[in-house]
Amino acid sequence: MGDGIRHAALMFAAGMGVPLLAALNAALGQRIGSPIAAGAVMFAVAFATAVVVLVVTGQGAALAKAPGQPPVLFLAGGLMVFYLLSITFVAPRFGLGNAILFVLLGQIVSSTVIDATGLMGLAARPVSGTRMLGLAVMAAGIVLSQRG
Repeated sequence: MGDGIRHAALMFAAGMGVPLLAALNAALGQRIGSPIAAGAVMFAVAFATAVVVLVVTGQGAALAKAPGQPPVLFLAGGLMVFYLLSITFVAPRFGLGNAILFVLLGQIVSSTVIDATGLMGLAARPVSGTRMLGLAVMAAGIVLSQRG
């Protein structure tokens, strides 16, 4: 299996996990009466899991390099907290499908801007008319999937 197929399969699996993560954490937030507490629990479990993976893979020493990195790179943690707390709070009130719909639309817009600019040293990919049409079709498909 080529790298492209492996990468696509991995990201497809990760994408499948996003609504499940949202549903599980929203349910936990409702059961314990606090979306913020549910987020804290999820991050504690995520942290413990990441530590285990670091130890098992032998990559723990890489943590020593973290303090010397540009502070802007640590915004990823804040963005993850924002996403998790938002979806945990919104999904039970707005519906999981609707919440994920807007997450996907946001991801399409954001990823297009990142690709077009090569933000943070990622490979820049021009946004052609054909690509814009494809993105519009994807966005329309996401919206249509939530109707009726």
